Amino acid sequence: MALDAALVQKEAKPQCGIGVIDLRSGDLVHSLRIAGAVSELYDVVTLPNVQRPMAIGIRSDEIRHVISMGDG
Repeated sequence: MALDAALVQKEAKPQCGIGVIDLRSGDLVHSLRIAGAVSELYDVVTLPNVQRPMAIGIRSDEIRHVISMGDG
């Protein structure tokens, strides 16, 4: 893969993470590096008009205790 070759060329190690990018400016405004149970992400998605996105734990029962009400 081209990515593998680019990593070797730059002497960089692959990392798994999530970046929040301001689509108006192209700036990376937040990032989260993921290590442990998740080693690779297979999808990219935009969340238009979302002001408070959050991630729910995948190795716990946290998902059973999250309640969301309304549009917020």
